[in-house]
Amino acid sequence: MNISRRNAVAALTAAGLLWGTTVPLSKLALEWLSPGWLTVARFGLAAAVLLAVASRGRPGLRAAFTPKILISGAIGYGGSVVVQNAGITRTSVTHAALLIGAVPMLVAVIAALWHHTVARPVAWVGFVVSLIGVGLVAGGGGGGATLRGDELVLASLLISATVTVAQARLLRGRDPAAVTAVQFLGASLAALVLAVLTEGAPAVPAAPGPVLAVLALAAGGTLLPFTLFAFGQSRVSSEVAGAFLNLEPLVGAIAGVVVFGNPFGPGQLAGAAAIMVGIALSSLPLLTGRRSGPAAGAPAAVPAAEGLPAVETVPATGAVAATGAVAVHGCGSLHVRVYRPPQPCGPAAYWCVAWG
Repeated sequence: MNISRRNAVAALTAAGLLWGTTVPLSKLALEWLSPGWLTVARFGLAAAVLLAVASRGRPGLRAAFTPKILISGAIGYGGSVVVQNAGITRTSVTHAALLIGAVPMLVAVIAALWHHTVARPVAWVGFVVSLIGVGLVAGGGGGGATLRGDELVLASLLISATVTVAQARLLRGRDPAAVTAVQFLGASLAALVLAVLTEGAPAVPAAPGPVLAVLALAAGGTLLPFTLFAFGQSRVSSEVAGAFLNLEPLVGAIAGVVVFGNPFGPGQLAGAAAIMVGIALSSLPLLTGRRSGPAAGAPAAVPAAEGLPAVETVPATGAVAATGAVAVHGCGSLHVRVYRPPQPCGPAAYWCVAWG
């Protein structure tokens, strides 16, 4: 693993762990603010800090101010979190956290439909197992959990997963911190309009605890993890980045049981175990990049195309190594043999004549 990939993995790991605090912190903060106003506070505070940082010596901020990026933040961050907050008020911390385990499966399905990428069979088995686990968790009760709340959380995850896949294209050639700052701004503005129209003025806090939870949510649950995730995702594929979202349900579920005293009976235990097994099955192939056929890491000879020299396949790292008229590109977990003159191959606009 090269230095760039190690840094990306470290950033994605930290983001997943920090995101694990968002459901517990949101549950506390919702004792003061409504779902819309909490979203305004969370992303508004984070946007103010990140915009100030990104504007200092970072020329990428102006390039990030585009309608697409603003809209992606408004819908993908603002919209999904408002819906998620509404769900959290109607369900338990443990339920909401464990249901987030469905995100990697949703990311893979959307990526397959949108980018025509195909996960390996073992990964799809993992997605199915995770989905069964989600069903077991959602079917249980106790701790203030309701089916309506669970449904709202799942709806928010569908929005979030869609943005995770689309994010890869938005980040291409742009400063990740600048893109995240603009998305935070779009999220806070959209949530502000929604809150004013549907929720009225925010209440005055009755205790310091929820206020501290809002500040922690804005900094440790929003500013840092979103920025770290954008940095990591700019260096790996959407499917690999999505695998690190699996850390969030684990941290949140533990907090729900330990801090909030949520029940964790046989149904929740079976569901959590299924989600964790599914996570392992779906994540390991993406992170290791193993393939069938030649031994992992061993380059395989590729017959020369007519008029072109032979080229070796390389592990799918997302990097492109060009040599004269021949290049090799790793698309996701596949090995792509890339040649010119071109024949179209996928959304990355490289060119190929064979897949390995």
